[in-house]
Amino acid sequence: MFSLLFISTMASQQQQMGTNNPQMAAQAAILQQTQAQQPQQQLSQQQDFDPVHRFKMLIPQLKESLQNVMTIASLNFGHNTAIDNGQRTTEKGNDAAMQRFDKSLEEFYALCDQLELCLRLAHECLSQSIDSTKHSPNLVPTATKPDTVQTESLSYSQYLSMIKSQISCAKDIHNALLECSKKIAGKGQGASN
Repeated sequence: MFSLLFISTMASQQQQMGTNNPQMAAQAAILQQTQAQQPQQQLSQQQDFDPVHRFKMLIPQLKESLQNVMTIASLNFGHNTAIDNGQRTTEKGNDAAMQRFDKSLEEFYALCDQLELCLRLAHECLSQSIDSTKHSPNLVPTATKPDTVQTESLSYSQYLSMIKSQISCAKDIHNALLECSKKIAGKGQGASN
């Protein structure tokens, strides 16, 4: 937004001066291009990390790979049938066809593995989101936005007491871990003597 303001200010200054400075025009054009590219890059980066979007992108590749596997398999079956019927003899070129089938099958399985990972990641993200909403505190209403107050929101005193209980729980866990590590360290030193 700042750069749009900057560009419009530069353009108005050029019009006021009545001069056509090609260097300033080039800078303004470059600035506009980088601004247009930034949202696209951010969107593509977000989509790269989104397992559902990645899954949707891999489905056409999986279909193509499956089609390739089936095509090569049918060619191999035809070739093997011709050999079995005595119409062809085995040659070294035939081994290359079998390797192509192995490679295409391996590619298909690799895509299946990627899809499985995407689905597992999406499931994990969903369960983490559900746990987060289940265990995180409800919002405290703010005075600046009274129209957005939720019915499940906490009063400020309730929020403070909940945060204090979470802090004391975290301290208890920290102390328990410290005691455990001291006991383990003490047993390790006693065993080495």
